[in-house]
Amino acid sequence: MSLLPQVLHARGHGRLATLVQLMREEYRELRPVRDGVLARLMELVFIEALRSTVVNASAPGILKGLGDERVATALRLIHADPVRPWTVEQLAREAALSRSGFFERFSRTLGVAPMAYLLTWRMALAKQLLRRQGLTVAQVAEQTGYGSASAFTVAFTRHTGCSPARYSREQLSA
Repeated sequence: MSLLPQVLHARGHGRLATLVQLMREEYRELRPVRDGVLARLMELVFIEALRSTVVNASAPGILKGLGDERVATALRLIHADPVRPWTVEQLAREAALSRSGFFERFSRTLGVAPMAYLLTWRMALAKQLLRRQGLTVAQVAEQTGYGSASAFTVAFTRHTGCSPARYSREQLSA
């Protein structure tokens, strides 16, 4: 979320206007499954709003990254397989760039280094998993690319300021 802009300003985008009109109509009608339809339409509005600003993204962040074909390749790979032990060299090769060229381009485009982005993405996934009842710290560690619960615990605690077990307890009791 920190890589998204605080405000999106989209004008003159017909698809976005159509989706907003569909939301308006769905909201006014008392049809079956209205809440589900509104939720899906809201997701589409959000995605279309992001798409409409990718072309004009000037500030570093995920939108600018998605607008750069080479960086977007690396982002897709990271999101598709966050468990994989990615290296800058592997991501650079997939993006068809030199290691240093990829590192500089990714960092400039997203405002964060590739491995820092990977860590942030893994921690976001870990937080999501820790909010679920029944998953152990070891299971979350495995599902987020860590070889051991202790390595995950150290990384999570350093990133969030609290242990995974404490985070999970606090989220489940909230």
